[in-house]
Amino acid sequence: MDKKLQILVTGASHGIGKAITQKLTEAGHDVTAVARGNDALDALHAETGCRCAAGDIGDEAFVRGLFDSLRKNGGPDVLINNAGISYIGLLQDMSLEEWNGIFRTNITSMFLTCREAIPIFLAKGGGSIVNVSSVWGNVGASCEVAYSATKGAVNSFTRALAKELAPSHIRVNAAAFGTIDTSMNRFLSEEERRCLENEIAMGRFGTPGEAADLVIDLALRNPYLTGEIVTMDGGWI
Repeated sequence: MDKKLQILVTGASHGIGKAITQKLTEAGHDVTAVARGNDALDALHAETGCRCAAGDIGDEAFVRGLFDSLRKNGGPDVLINNAGISYIGLLQDMSLEEWNGIFRTNITSMFLTCREAIPIFLAKGGGSIVNVSSVWGNVGASCEVAYSATKGAVNSFTRALAKELAPSHIRVNAAAFGTIDTSMNRFLSEEERRCLENEIAMGRFGTPGEAADLVIDLALRNPYLTGEIVTMDGGWI
């Protein structure tokens, strides 16, 4: 087993974040899971024994309070920024509120958590940050302009922050996923799902567990790897 670490996971109540939390707690790490919903977090705590914090990760006051609490136990060794929402539709139909909301959740939250985590990592002499991105951050998608823009920002944020923090032994990487079988894709009809699977070279969606394995590998291993956007999409794009 890896050394027991303090790990913060955002967007942890379902999908990839839930799988990350499950795998990390099974490995004996001390995980703090963050999400909006109390019920889902309560269920995750009952299953895994993780610490839980319910709130808006895009809210500055919440994030500061969260890290104040984490510092009492020494603060995290690893930060996994998984929180994210999508928007499907034409850009011309999107409201400013919807635009601001997706940026708040997908990119402002990363700024807030990283800003709080960096001084802790500096005091510890190192740390690791993994940001969850998407293939649409690499190439863009029609009818997902705002989502693609946020994930493109995640990629640039990752590369730039990695250069900034590498001299301090803090690694920053991102995992850019294709279609993972989570609730984010449940709007697809069965026919749409089959058509999409036919476009993927491996003929299926990825699983949350497979995605979690990549995130954990980036977070805990490969000490010389930083500033990378590692794509896992089953040969799709």
